[in-house]
Amino acid sequence: MFTKKRGKSDPEVSTASLPDIIFMLLFFFMVTTVLRDGERKVAVVVPEATELQKLQQKSLVNHIWIGKPVEKFRDTYGTKPRIQLGDKFASEFEIPLFLEQHKIKVPEAQRPRITTSLKVDGKVTMGIVTDVKTALRKANQLKVNYSARPRGN
Repeated sequence: MFTKKRGKSDPEVSTASLPDIIFMLLFFFMVTTVLRDGERKVAVVVPEATELQKLQQKSLVNHIWIGKPVEKFRDTYGTKPRIQLGDKFASEFEIPLFLEQHKIKVPEAQRPRITTSLKVDGKVTMGIVTDVKTALRKANQLKVNYSARPRGN
């Protein structure tokens, strides 16, 4: 009546908490994923270059797009080159406020490393680019980067 079992079997692994774990991971990745800030309202085809350096910390980069408005916005804004800050059209007078809003989000120790990246269409005249550079200089933003794509061989 009291006989010993010859082979011990391990208890089965409970899978009851598996859906909870999967939904926690899914929720975590949904919360931490950063999506694009806004839609691009200007058409930008950056020029080609040979000597390129990749930016290390993208969280320390302000992007300023300069180009002609895309087809959807041409009726409202015309065909002259425009400046896009974030997700809206702006003038060069709004650049200091845009820079300050970005600077507030960055820890104080990293603020001197903030870089402004100019993504300028290759067919835009230098007048608007000079105006933007002057506004950056007045706002004491001296680290400026010109975006380019690698030259195809």
